[in-house]
Amino acid sequence: MHLEGALAAAVDRRQQDGSRRHLNVLQDKNVDFCSNDYLGFARSEKLAEKIGHGGHGATGSRLVSGTSQLHVDVERELAAFYRAKAALVFNSGYLANLSVLSAVPQKGDFVLYDALVHNSCREGLRLSRANAIAFNHNDCLHLKQQLERLAIEFPNVNKIVVVESVYSMDGDIAPLVEMVAICKAFNASLIVDEAHGVAVTGPKGSGIVCQLGLENDVFCTVYTFGKGMGIHGAVVCGSQVLKEYLINYARPFIYTTSLPPADMLSIRAAHEFSASIHGEEARKQLTLNIQRFRRQVAGSTILPSSLLESSTAIQGVICPGNDRVLEAAATLRSQGFNVVAIRAPTVPIQSERLRIIVHAYNTNEEIDQLVSLIASVLTPRSKI
Repeated sequence: MHLEGALAAAVDRRQQDGSRRHLNVLQDKNVDFCSNDYLGFARSEKLAEKIGHGGHGATGSRLVSGTSQLHVDVERELAAFYRAKAALVFNSGYLANLSVLSAVPQKGDFVLYDALVHNSCREGLRLSRANAIAFNHNDCLHLKQQLERLAIEFPNVNKIVVVESVYSMDGDIAPLVEMVAICKAFNASLIVDEAHGVAVTGPKGSGIVCQLGLENDVFCTVYTFGKGMGIHGAVVCGSQVLKEYLINYARPFIYTTSLPPADMLSIRAAHEFSASIHGEEARKQLTLNIQRFRRQVAGSTILPSSLLESSTAIQGVICPGNDRVLEAAATLRSQGFNVVAIRAPTVPIQSERLRIIVHAYNTNEEIDQLVSLIASVLTPRSKI
């Protein structure tokens, strides 16, 4: 089979099992219940005015010509914002996770990762020389058992634990306090991906690690700006040694053209905006909207048993079957609401779901109408 034929066959297999992905242009006139712009920063005119303009070209990698005084200053500011010793900016959260987890774990080390960590973490581990073992999602007992076994069988190798603060498919939060205690007991290093925690939680929007006062107990924290912060880029926070190591050994960092000054100004402005009264008000409103959404679902006759437990902006309503959940999302879009269908294999078979992202800018009327529509869409049709 020719190469193009093999690729076409692979795409066709996705078509047959209902998992084929498409690039969809969402209707701007529809109500947004699908983007990661939790607080509305990406659409904020006030933030846009604050960002202003900067140089649009970086001219090279950070190790060649891509590091300016602005890069140095913003990284120092980010370290202070996230209460870290040092900070290193990356072009995206995916590249940050890929860099950390491909470079930091050494040959012979063991990395225990939550079974639901992001693909970027898994790909980073696949490129590393370490031994990678999954533990059951948010299961501290299983994590402890794994570490106990490794402590006996491999007492003199490094153990690294990788989790997210908020999980993007279920919207649940990692038990970080308990995990920190377990890692301390077994001398393991904890790495936390704060992609969905940054901006929406913690002091000034600094995330769950800082909210819990764990910044000195976590080896490395990755903060992504393309979600709650409403801009682009990411930062890895940790010790100065970690920063210097990544500069020297993280290939995605070494060989990628730097973010331009304009993006560094955006990062600075977004963090100042998050720390301002505008950020505080947005976080309060988001909390109210999440509570309203869950109250409305609880009052429905069809939805309560389908709703996943979550106190975050990510709310999942189970709708088993790829075809069924795709049809449900299409119906909602046709009714003026942008909602995304999450299908297998992204989530396990029979746990396909509508993922609703609640935002600070969604109105009470929009939330109520959405819940009513979802209940209507998911109500079993009687057979005639």
